[in-house]
Amino acid sequence: MQQIKAYGVTSAVVPLGPLQIQRRDTGVDDVAIDIAYCGVCHSDIHQARNEWGNSLFPMVPGHEIVGIVSKVGTGVKRFKVGDKVGVGCLVDSCRECPDCKDGLEQFCGRPIFTYNSLEKDNKTLAQGGYSTKIVVHQDFVLRIPDNLPLDKTAPLLCAGITTYSPLHHWNAGPGKRVAIIGLGGLGHMAVKIAKAMKAEVTVLSRTLDKKDDAKRLGADHVYATNDPKSFEKFARHFDLIINTVSVKLDWGAYLGLLKRDGTMVLLGVPSDAPQLHAFPLIMARRSLAGSLIGGIKETQEMLDFCGKHNITADIELISMDKINEAYERVIKADVKYRFVIDISSLK
Repeated sequence: MQQIKAYGVTSAVVPLGPLQIQRRDTGVDDVAIDIAYCGVCHSDIHQARNEWGNSLFPMVPGHEIVGIVSKVGTGVKRFKVGDKVGVGCLVDSCRECPDCKDGLEQFCGRPIFTYNSLEKDNKTLAQGGYSTKIVVHQDFVLRIPDNLPLDKTAPLLCAGITTYSPLHHWNAGPGKRVAIIGLGGLGHMAVKIAKAMKAEVTVLSRTLDKKDDAKRLGADHVYATNDPKSFEKFARHFDLIINTVSVKLDWGAYLGLLKRDGTMVLLGVPSDAPQLHAFPLIMARRSLAGSLIGGIKETQEMLDFCGKHNITADIELISMDKINEAYERVIKADVKYRFVIDISSLK
C-alpha cells in the first residue's frame, strides 16, 4: 500500500481539507497514474455533503481524472509509462451481468464508482481524483488523444460522456434539430458535441444573458424560456431535447416542443420531482428518457471524437486550496463552464 496526498471530507458538515489516503500497489492488470488535473462536477458537491443520502466517509471526490502513466502491471499491454490517460466515473464493475457484457458498465447492478463506493472486497473505500495518484484496472483506463490538452480534457470524462452518450444514442446528426436546455458544465459540452455531429443546435436558456457565449460555442439559435413566445415558436419543432439542468421544470411544456416521435432526455436530477400528465406524451408518441454517463467503450469513442474535432471544455483552472470557494461558486452557477484542479498544487 502507498500513502497518498489527497483532499477530501471526513463528514458531510466539514469543508474539504488535506487527507492522507492509501492506494493499493500496482497489480498485474493495474495502471498507476500520476494525476495532473481533476475536474469538479456538481455531483462531487452532492456527495461530499451527503445530499443524496448515500455518502461514505472519509471521502475524496473527483471523477474527471487525467494524468500520466507512472507504472503498469505485467499483464498490461495497452498502456505504457508516459502515456496520457484518463479515468472517469467508474473504476470497475461486476463484468458478468448483461449490461457489462454489452459494454454498458454504467448500468451494472454492482458498479464500482471512482469514489463514494466500495471496491470489490466490499470493504475498501474507493477514493477519487482530488489526489496525487490513482491505481486502476487497465480495462477502466482511457487513452487521451495526443492533440488534446490535459487540463481542458479532464471534464470530458464526465460532462463530455454524459452529453455525448444521449446525442449518439438518439442519432443527433445532419437534418436533426437538437435543443439543449441549460448552458452550464453539461450544456456547453452538449452544444459543442451536437454541433460537431452536424445537428442544428438551439440553446434554451432562462434568459438571453449567455446568448453570445452560446453562439461562440456553436449554437445556431438561442432563445429565452422566460418568454412564453418561445414555446409558441418552437411547438412540435425539435427531434431531440437534452435537458442538462437539475432544477424543477414544467416537463410537459418542454415535451410540447418535440415533433412526433421526438425524445427529451434527462441528465440532471431535480430535488423536487416534477409532475407530468400523460397527454404531452401520448398526443405525439413522444418519449421522456434518461441517460447516465456512458460505458468504457463509448467513453473512448467520445474521447476519439473530441480529438478528431478538437473539442475540449471551457475551464477555470484552480489550485486545490480554492476548492471550497469553487464549490460555492458552482452552486451559484458562477463558472464558465467547469472548474479544473491543478493537482500539482497539492504536491
